[in-house]
Amino acid sequence: MTQAARVSSALLALAGLPGAVMPRRVADSMDLDPRTGRGVLEVRAGLGAAYVALGLYAALANTPAAHRAVGAAWLGAASGRVAGMMLDEPRTDPIHWGSLALELTGGIAAIRA
Repeated sequence: MTQAARVSSALLALAGLPGAVMPRRVADSMDLDPRTGRGVLEVRAGLGAAYVALGLYAALANTPAAHRAVGAAWLGAASGRVAGMMLDEPRTDPIHWGSLALELTGGIAAIRA
């Protein structure tokens, strides 16, 4: 596997780590409003632990299929972000644009591997 694919997988794991360990801060930075324990749990699981697990698995397994799965996750997030920009007309900020850049770069690097 290419170094870029391993980096993309490691970045996915690192991107999910804050959501897993400090979901309230992540929710706040993403303009989410988790007012209940369930809301915080969903940030921790969906925006945190799932990405950590997939990224770590792919980085350790180092197989083409695992890296393609990481690429699909990155590009799926990017496509959802772009669709949401058109459909939902959200307020965007530097975190939003940085996330889109990371999703596209990570996705392309992993898929190309």
